[in-house]
Amino acid sequence: MKEFDLESLAEFNGKGGKPVYIAHQGGGYDVSESALWKGGVHMRRHHAGNDLSVDIGAAPHGTEVLDRFPQVGVIRGQGAKEPAGPEFLLRLLERFPMLRRHPHPMTVHFPIALIMTAVGFNVLYVLTGCKSLEVTGFHCLTVGMVFTPLVILTGLFTWWLNYLARPLRAVTIKIGVSLLLFVSTMIVLAWRSGSPDIMDAFNPVSFFYFLLLLSLVPMVSVIGWFGAKLTFPVEAD
Repeated sequence: MKEFDLESLAEFNGKGGKPVYIAHQGGGYDVSESALWKGGVHMRRHHAGNDLSVDIGAAPHGTEVLDRFPQVGVIRGQGAKEPAGPEFLLRLLERFPMLRRHPHPMTVHFPIALIMTAVGFNVLYVLTGCKSLEVTGFHCLTVGMVFTPLVILTGLFTWWLNYLARPLRAVTIKIGVSLLLFVSTMIVLAWRSGSPDIMDAFNPVSFFYFLLLLSLVPMVSVIGWFGAKLTFPVEAD
């Protein structure tokens, strides 16, 4: 069985007719026959010629998929490794593998939907003058803010667990904008709570309040965009 290091493994990236090799827990596998690895890229996210131990451990499928493909070698100095972390957490992740990636994508939809909906209700209030729309927007924004710290925590957990807390541009941007979103949302809610009639008449104060409320939309959009890039990177055709 051939012995690779990570540098020599990188040559088998599926480009230019080369075989498609990936590494997992110290083993090298030839997945060239898989229709899901055409061109050396899987799901527009995982690239051949790399050690995908962390990625496969966090995938929606188990390691049994590798049994379908021949093991062509071993990775020098890369024996099967146990993941790092507290013992109770490792046991929990082994029993419920979905906890590796799913908590953050599952929870992040709540503040995204609620904050965008809150802004939408306020826009409708400006257009129609129906006070109940503005009140509903206030309630939606309140619940959205409650979920935001939970989403930040699950995001940090996923970053630590699956990306080893490595500095990634997308993650850095998401963290910064998420904190800005949380603070901005609290300001809007405190402002609205102290002046329930702030939107009832058009004046400079209500104008700036409405601008701050509208600014939540680009913040949420940036967070969603870079979160999507982590899952499905944008690549040149």
